[in-house]
Formats: sequence, structure tokens, C-alpha cells
Amino acid sequence: MNASDTTDSLTNDELPGRSAPPRPQATSARSAGLGAVFWLAFAGILLGEILDLLDTLVTTVAGPPILRDLGGTPAGLQWLSAGYTLALAGGVLIGGRLGDRFGRKRLFLIGMAGFVAASLIAALSPSLDVLLGARCVQGLLGALMLPQSFGLIRDVVPRERLGAAFGAFGVTMALSALAGPLLAGALVSADLFGLGWRAIFAINIPLGIAGLLIGTRFLPASRPDRTLGIDYLGCALGVLAMVCLVFPLVEGPELGWPWWCFALFGAAALAVVIFVVQQRGRSAAGRDPLVLPSLFGKIAFTGGLGISMFFFTAFMASSFVLAVLFQIGLGLTPLFSALAMLPQAVGMIVGLKGSGKLVSGRSRLLAGFAVAGLGQATLAATLLLGGAALQAWWLAPGLLITGIGSGAAMGPIFDVIIGGVDEAETGSASGVLNATQQIGGATGVAVLGTVLFAVSGVAGYAAGAAAAYGVSLVLVLAALALAARILPRDPVGRN
Repeated sequence: MNASDTTDSLTNDELPGRSAPPRPQATSARSAGLGAVFWLAFAGILLGEILDLLDTLVTTVAGPPILRDLGGTPAGLQWLSAGYTLALAGGVLIGGRLGDRFGRKRLFLIGMAGFVAASLIAALSPSLDVLLGARCVQGLLGALMLPQSFGLIRDVVPRERLGAAFGAFGVTMALSALAGPLLAGALVSADLFGLGWRAIFAINIPLGIAGLLIGTRFLPASRPDRTLGIDYLGCALGVLAMVCLVFPLVEGPELGWPWWCFALFGAAALAVVIFVVQQRGRSAAGRDPLVLPSLFGKIAFTGGLGISMFFFTAFMASSFVLAVLFQIGLGLTPLFSALAMLPQAVGMIVGLKGSGKLVSGRSRLLAGFAVAGLGQATLAATLLLGGAALQAWWLAPGLLITGIGSGAAMGPIFDVIIGGVDEAETGSASGVLNATQQIGGATGVAVLGTVLFAVSGVAGYAAGAAAAYGVSLVLVLAALALAARILPRDPVGRN
């Protein structure tokens, strides 16, 4: 019996000091067959993820009008994206543990409220410096909000429906990543109410207010663990490792990979080694670590992190590759670019809804990776054969197949990683998983972007995108091979 099973049978007064509280919303959802309370609570969680992913790449798309309006340099503009990514990546490990200390719902709502406030400041920014500061604050508040999502899903979703819930969460995440740059382009082009580029931040305000209202009313409150110590040295080492790793991934492609990028990679590796030693020593001394070492004794958790790293490195960069291909290579408007991406979005929904009726658990994960790999190969072949004569609609079959495979794999990935951890490990596990996603996304854009532009400069954007999808295919096949090799047949992660 794991901790979440235990808490369902206890009252508040019977809970031990570090166990989770009862989950009345999850219980009511279970007894009512997943009624309105469940769906509203789940929608509040999804809105937090949407806010983050819509904002990840928006300043890349809206860069030229921002420079025209506020002035500044291209380097300063680049930091609008880099500052957000670094602040978010540096804070997610800490954010997950703070959710255990102060309560997941509380941290989620504080993070969302702060994100909305920072978005308002960004929308009203009179200068590039103010906008950069607002973007960094968005990242820090996102680091408080995002790691709570997985724990909150476990709190509101009955155990037998976790796979479907994680699948919906993953598809929402992927669709938001696809939609972010395109929505930004459409909002800038539409110039709603004369806002221009400011609309890309203003749109967060109604979304965030809706999330706050829903979350306040329907998300379950978890009991804070006031006895949990804060590992300040571990926090500093974790932030140092993340910044040293993510910063060169963000800056390297633009600057031609100068030597200091590789020096920072080395510093990141050293910081990780020191962090691991420090965390084990703190745990052995009976003090609370930032990341619980017990997590890495679970085969499904550690294997799942490796699998998700390969998969999200491949997948989260696809929106970047498609946006460059459609808008720069083929000259499409943001609206037509969005329409050209629709087959992948439709495929993801089909994969999410339909695959569970055919296979489940580990088999579904492997089948999803295999189908996604087939889609990537189809895209690469279509791009190579199309060449300079390529039409966007020719990619529809490959995008549809890729979407089906990705949608099928999303649920099992998160279920493998999070579904088998104990309640006391949820905060640490969520922080580590979010950190892995941030590293994967930054690595994907850096690697696939470098390949895309290097080949495009010689052979055109169709060939560049084909090369990028070739790299993506290798990563998906690596995820497939790793999953087939190390994951237990029980997808929940019992070891």
C-alpha cells in the first residue's frame, strides 16, 4: 500500500506528521463518477500549465515590434526569453519542495497570482529593462506554480484514472507549446485594441484570473508539513547546476557556441556531483534534503526521467522547427502556420482518446513512441522529397501520425514517473520532473535549432527541417529503446 492509499482511509486527526491529508474532492469525484468538481479542479491545474507554455517562446515571435516600440539591442531582446527560462529552470526544484512545506494549493495559487501580476507589468512596460524584469519574475513565480501540478493531479484524480489525467495534462502541455508562438504572432498581427505586442502578455490576465477563481474554490487543500526543513545549500547548488546547464543551451546557438558554453557545462556537471553528495549526506544525517534520495531507488522513476528527457527534447522543439519552416521557409502568416499545424494537434487528441482502448500502460507507451517515430520519419522523408517545391499541406500525414503517437505516449510517461512515488516524495519528484522538462526543452531548441539553421543555410529550409526531424527521430527511438529495456511491465512503477 502506498501513501496515497493510506491517506484515503484516515481522518485529519489520524494523519501522521508527514502524510498527505484526506482528499475530499478526489473522494467526491470517485463517488460521483468524475463530476463537475473534478473537471473544474483539473481545469484550474491545466490553466497553470497553459500560462507557462504560452509564454515560453512568445518574445521570440514578437521581438521585432518590441524593439521598434521600446528600443534596446537584439542582445537585450534575446534575454527576454533567456531570463524567463533561466528563472523558471533555476527555481523548479525548490518550488516542488516548498509545496510540501507550505501546501501545494497555497503555492500554486501564490505562483499563479504572481504570474498574473508580472504579466500585467510586462503588458504595461515602458522600457525594455522593465519588461526584462517582469519576464524574470514570471519565471520565478512559474517555478512556484508548475511543480505543484503533478501533486495536485494526484490529489484530485482517482488512482484508476491517473493515466488518462496525465495524458490530458501532457497533451495540453504539448498543444500549448505548439500554440504559443503562433498565438503570439496572431495577436501581434491583429493589434487588438491597439495593444500590439502587449497583447501577448495581457492575454495571461483573464486566463490567470480564471485559474485563480477555479483553484481557490475547487482545488483540495493539502496539509503543510511545518516540520520540513529548508535545505538552503541544496537550493543554491540546484540553482547553480540548472543555470550553468540551461544558460549555454539558451545562448550557445545564437553566439556560435563559444568556449565558455562548454566551461559552463563542465561547471554544471561538477555542481550536480556536489549536489548528489550533499543530498545523500544530509539524508543520512536525518535532515531534510531538497531531493529525496529514495526516489532514485525506484527503477520506474529514474528510467522514466531518462525516457522523458529523450522524448521532450525531441518533442518540445517541434513547435520551434515548424514555426521557422512555415513562417520563414514557406512565408506563411501566423494564422496559416497554425492551420498547417492542426493535423498534429488533431492527432494528439486522437492518440490520447483512442489508444487507451487498444493498449494500456507500458505497451501503450512503447506503441506511442513507435508511432511517433514513424511520423518523424514520414516528415523527414516528405521534406527531403519536397525540397524547394514543398507545400505545407504535404506534411499533414506525417504531422497527424506524429501527433497520434505523441498523444498516446503522454499519459504513460507521467504515470510511470509520478504514479509510483509515495505521497511524501511527490514534491521532490515533481520538482525533478519539471527540471527535466526544462532541460529537455532548452536542449531540444538548442540542438534542433542549430541543425536546422546550419543545414538551411546550405540547402534550404526544407532540408534543414528534414535534418532536424532526423535528429528528433533518433531521440524518439532512444526513448523507445530505453523504455523497452528498463521499464517494468507494471506501469505504475513498482520495483
